[in-house]
Amino acid sequence: MTRFIESTITFPYKRSLGPVVGAFMSALTEKRILGIRNGEMVLVPPMEWDPSTGAELAPDFVEVGPVGTVESWTWVPAPSEQHPLSHPFAFAFIRLDGATTPLLHAVDSGSSQRMVDGLRVAPRWRGTRAGRIDDIVCFVLGEDPETEGDDTGPAPEPVQRMDYNASITYRNPVPIATDRAVDASRSHRLIGLQCPTCARVYTGGRGYCPIDAIALGPDCEVDLPTVGTITNFAIVTPVAYPGQTETEPFVRAFVLLDGTDVIIPYSPVIELPADEVRVGRRVAAVWASPAEESDQEGGMAGAYGSLLGWIPNGEPDIDNPDLVNRIF
Repeated sequence: MTRFIESTITFPYKRSLGPVVGAFMSALTEKRILGIRNGEMVLVPPMEWDPSTGAELAPDFVEVGPVGTVESWTWVPAPSEQHPLSHPFAFAFIRLDGATTPLLHAVDSGSSQRMVDGLRVAPRWRGTRAGRIDDIVCFVLGEDPETEGDDTGPAPEPVQRMDYNASITYRNPVPIATDRAVDASRSHRLIGLQCPTCARVYTGGRGYCPIDAIALGPDCEVDLPTVGTITNFAIVTPVAYPGQTETEPFVRAFVLLDGTDVIIPYSPVIELPADEVRVGRRVAAVWASPAEESDQEGGMAGAYGSLLGWIPNGEPDIDNPDLVNRIF
C-alpha cells in the first residue's frame, strides 16, 4: 500500500492597499462598508478603475448596507482549513442595500434548506478588526448585524498595508525505494540503485532508471561511499517566514560521492562556516543519533533519512575545474 507524506508551504507577503482599497479596509474596522460611484452605479467592493472601460474612478465613496439580499448561492458541505468557517455554510452573492454590484461572502445559515434567493442577511462583525475582508466573519439571517466577541473599536490609524499568508497543502506518494533508503540510513549507510542495463547508479527518485525505463528493486541496491567532494553550493541568508528557525546564513551544498557519478544535492554542512565552503572541499557524512532519528526529523529525511549533512574530513581539496559542472 502506497504511503503518503503531507506537506504545507506558506508564502507570506505584504500588500500596499492604496487610497481606494485602503479606505474600504479602514471602514471595515469601523463596521462600515463602502462602495464607489461609477456613473449611476455603486461598485462594492470599491474599485480604482471602471471595470468596463478601464477609466480611473474618482474616490467618491458611498456607504452601503450593511444589510443586503442574497441573489445566488452555493453550499459548502465540507469546509477546508482555508474556508472562512469550519462548519457547513454558503458562499453567496449579496447585494447590499444601496449597492449596484453584489459582494461575494459567506452566509452562516445553519443548513442549506434555509438558503433561498432573496434572503435578507446582515454582517457578523469580528470583535477585533484589522482592516481585512474577514473583519466580516460572515453574514447571518435577518436584518440585525452581530459582533463576535468583545468590540475593541476601529483601527487607531488608517489601514495602508495588508499582511497575508498564501498557503497550500499537498500530499506526495513515497516510493518504496525511498523507504528502503531511509531504513539503510539508520545504519549509517547510503544506498543507491544500479541499473542492470546501463550500469548507471542513482539515488532518490521513484526507483526507476530514466534511461532504460525499468524498475530498480532491492536486487539493484548498492552501498555508496560516505565521503565526497563539494561541487557546488549556495549561501542562504534567512528571511523571516512561518516555520523559519535559521537566524544566520547557512549553506546548501552538492556533494559528489567518491568513485561514483552520484550527487547528493542541497545538503547541509556541519562545523563549516559559510565563508569557508568552497568547490573541491573534501567532506564526510554525519549521521543522526538514535535519539535524533524520531519521526525522521533528525536528518535530511526524504531519500536520505538520518543523514544530517557533511563535515570537513581533513583531506586536501580536489583541484578540478570540471567539478562546478557536476550538479546532477
